[in-house]
Amino acid sequence: MVQTFSETNFLVLMPEDAVKTPLTKIIRHLENHFGNSVQDAFNPQNNIPSCIKNFSETSWLRSAKCVGINVRTIRNFWNIVPYALTLPKAQNAIHILPIWEPGVVASLYGMASWNVNPEFFSDDLFFHFPHLNTVEKQLKIVVNVLHMMGKVIGMDVVPHTDRYSEMALANPQHFEWLLRDGLKIKDNSAHLHEKVQQMILEFLRYRGSASPGSAFPTSREVFFGDDFPEETRLEIMFGKKNDYTGRLKHRKELVNLFYHSGLETVPATMGPPYRGLEVDPSVEAKTVDEDGRVWHDYRITKPQSFSRVFGPLARYKLYESKNNNQDWELDFSAPRKSTFEYVCRNYQKIQSEFQFDFMRGDMSHVQMRPDGVPKNAKSDPFYDLLAAVKQKISADQPAFGYFAESFLAPPGEMAFGDETEHLEASLADSTLGDLQSEPVGTQFFMQNFWQYREWLEHRDFAPNFAMMTADKDDPRFDSFYLDGNELRYFVGLFLADMPSYMALGFECRDPHPTPAPNEHYTKLFVFQVSEGPKKTIGQYIWGKNRQLYWQIVRMKKLAGEIFSEIENQKTAWLMPPEPTGLKKVLAWTQTDDPKFVFLANFDTKNDWHQIDLPLPKTWENEEVEIFFSTARETSGAVPVEKTGHFLRIENVWAGECLIVRKILPKTEA
Repeated sequence: MVQTFSETNFLVLMPEDAVKTPLTKIIRHLENHFGNSVQDAFNPQNNIPSCIKNFSETSWLRSAKCVGINVRTIRNFWNIVPYALTLPKAQNAIHILPIWEPGVVASLYGMASWNVNPEFFSDDLFFHFPHLNTVEKQLKIVVNVLHMMGKVIGMDVVPHTDRYSEMALANPQHFEWLLRDGLKIKDNSAHLHEKVQQMILEFLRYRGSASPGSAFPTSREVFFGDDFPEETRLEIMFGKKNDYTGRLKHRKELVNLFYHSGLETVPATMGPPYRGLEVDPSVEAKTVDEDGRVWHDYRITKPQSFSRVFGPLARYKLYESKNNNQDWELDFSAPRKSTFEYVCRNYQKIQSEFQFDFMRGDMSHVQMRPDGVPKNAKSDPFYDLLAAVKQKISADQPAFGYFAESFLAPPGEMAFGDETEHLEASLADSTLGDLQSEPVGTQFFMQNFWQYREWLEHRDFAPNFAMMTADKDDPRFDSFYLDGNELRYFVGLFLADMPSYMALGFECRDPHPTPAPNEHYTKLFVFQVSEGPKKTIGQYIWGKNRQLYWQIVRMKKLAGEIFSEIENQKTAWLMPPEPTGLKKVLAWTQTDDPKFVFLANFDTKNDWHQIDLPLPKTWENEEVEIFFSTARETSGAVPVEKTGHFLRIENVWAGECLIVRKILPKTEA
């Protein structure tokens, strides 16, 4: 029997079944629990306040339990709501992967415009609520409903766009450009954008405005100047915002123009040295698009281990170059303030329109200064674009947080200098980290966990206990999730003073000893590829792992009972992680008022016997018991022996997690 939301504070349904639940039934669930507030939430003119509305700072994000959702896997914004109803109150933050119109291969991270992706429109929601007749209105009421449910909502801030996005074509000055002739870069000078601007104006004079009757300036400086509204420029170049087909047609005309001219935006890069490009001549680096155009990927001329080039993406031009960019060197003492302001202003507009509570900064690990992080970086408003976006929004919304997509790699590996210094300088409150990229319990996993706890205690940002992310739900990473998933969820949920991150689908993910078809992986729905090794056919296929799901349901129910007693408490370690990574059994309680002892055996292959835990001082005269285990259904509490100042746990199974508490008097039980 399905338990109701009011009985458990979450719907006890497999996520797939929840998303398929009729809309009218979901509405009844909401009305039964929230009453007339539902009607207010369904008015897109209203702003249902977030639970952090009155906060004056961002420390709340340092312990948030976040769930990431790729909307393409659930097809539309509305379906976030039934999925969110399956989450416990403790998982209080939802990160929505990029929401904008995509470009090449329909990648969510290749923004083609500032417009919300029309593929996320729900016909069913429109049928029942005809006033929700745009995708923007539907997103707005979904955020309202999630706020009503007590969730905080995050948006992606992406520091790049599609190669020929509307942003790049309508604002060539905010991007770097190059001129390619076959396999050679003929020109990458600093002012090449002026040639691009002139070509666009000449094209418009020939073709005319995409909005008939709209006159436009014939001066390049005026048409692309800050005083000429971008909204007007976009209509002249591409047409009305609500005419998606027409805008795409006009954008493709310009793409064709620049393709045949050899002009492209300089592609985004990752990893030192970042700069210095050449065309990759290999056959594998050549692609042919649906219109028959041949594209070549690029590569770093002097690559290091993490050097990457993302051909279909263009990074904003944030700094002037040295020597007319002949040596691919940037002048970090000369920030392009108008470009910073352009990006910040647009993200501030999005945050204000939809009332997002935090940002997830894409590629937060990028730090391109060869000398590392400058000493004054934290006070420099133009040190980092993501920091600038946070500051712009925080001026009006002081509780607006910044969750960084960085992997805490060693210095000099994925960024110049120390990545932890970069995160502090860029004002990150929380960062993803890389615990999701290793099987549970390996020495490397345990060493990282120890290091993350050290940074949590002593740094300005909080690393996450990440269970799985959308970009790690991929056939290449199946070995990470063959076991230990109950433990990941247990620690992510009950280690209260550390943030955690979980991607949609983790809670019922099937083990894949051999790769499953692509449709079983959320990562492969970040883009839409119709052929090749990354192609998908049809919709995302949810896992059917009911054994994992029901173990997680038990933890969700328990969190509903006890989380309020631990959520604001600092952790006191009884058996802490340590730097060698050899200790596999960890235990913790609460510093101020120990109510529970949590124990986790990170060794997923071996049982451990006769574990002696230091006894919390306030428990010296108390009888204690094991009252929860992830590995076994306990029909009743199991008494725990005390030996002096220790609790003796006789046996902990491989990968098992336990919770110990004081035996309650019968009147309190």
